[in-house]
Amino acid sequence: MSVSAVGSLEGERGGRRPGWVRALTSGAAIVTLLYVVLYALYAMWEPRALSSYTFTNLINNAAPLAIAAAGETLVVLSRGFDLSVAGVVSLTNVFMAVKPMEGPGGALLSLLGCCAIGAAVGTVNGWLVAVLRLQTIAATLGTMIVCQGLALVVLDAPGGMVADWVSYELTGTLFGVVPVAGLIVGAVALAWLAFVRTNTGIGIYAVGADEQAAMLSGVSVTRVRFAAFVGAGMLYGVAGFMLSAQTATGNPNAGAPFLMLVFAAVALGGTSLSGGRGGLIGSIVGAGCLMLLQKVLFSGGVSSFYTGIFQGFVLILAILFGRFMPRLFNAGAKK
Repeated sequence: MSVSAVGSLEGERGGRRPGWVRALTSGAAIVTLLYVVLYALYAMWEPRALSSYTFTNLINNAAPLAIAAAGETLVVLSRGFDLSVAGVVSLTNVFMAVKPMEGPGGALLSLLGCCAIGAAVGTVNGWLVAVLRLQTIAATLGTMIVCQGLALVVLDAPGGMVADWVSYELTGTLFGVVPVAGLIVGAVALAWLAFVRTNTGIGIYAVGADEQAAMLSGVSVTRVRFAAFVGAGMLYGVAGFMLSAQTATGNPNAGAPFLMLVFAAVALGGTSLSGGRGGLIGSIVGAGCLMLLQKVLFSGGVSSFYTGIFQGFVLILAILFGRFMPRLFNAGAKK
């Protein structure tokens, strides 16, 4: 399917707006503005907020969720939902804890192992959804439960130990300035910018926008959906790898908090949960906002019991802002 064909699909759905209006009102731009505002508040309440150490900690805390949200975005863009993220993160986390491999070579093998686990789960999801045409929620709920069960078989209680090289090097900085975790998240973003220009990347948007029209335009819906699930699974594996580097230990329930947070990050980043609109960059920044909000509330003296409430309010406000801002810009342009 050509780029022009996808452009016509998007034009039919969203109408024509000037490029600068689309840029300013995109989900990525809005959530980036939100991140800047939250960081400004954090700097007001926390004197060390602008230090390299604090910034590195923020990146380390946000990286696992950001990468997991990036994977979820692939599936959501193709008009689906993937609940297996929690199971894959848990399974890869216990894998890292019971099979520690030291040194850079060991870290690379561990990363490949995590990606292989995620790809295997993604392949099963893709076969169930794209080939057998099962509902995405039902199919991925099943694979999530299986993965959680396997994680408990591998490690029945929190414990184990992640390789020291992974724990220290991947949570540190390069040249004392650049967070290594940030480089890994940046690599995921760059891979997305390259992928979205391929036929499969274009097809994900087309299938999410209008499956029937995409099929008539020559897009293989089965292949695109299958690729989305496999790619998502691999990113979940990377997220589990980064979470293990941060926690330095294993927990068979490590992925449970990710189940709802990834969808919050995706929605906060401007990706439509009905598919066909949004992008991975916004989801990454959205994940950063959710993690930064926790720091802001703690610095402001707000009890951690209220964190979920504030995260929900911020999510709703960001979605409403992203929905009504284009209308305001269009109304102003007509005047």
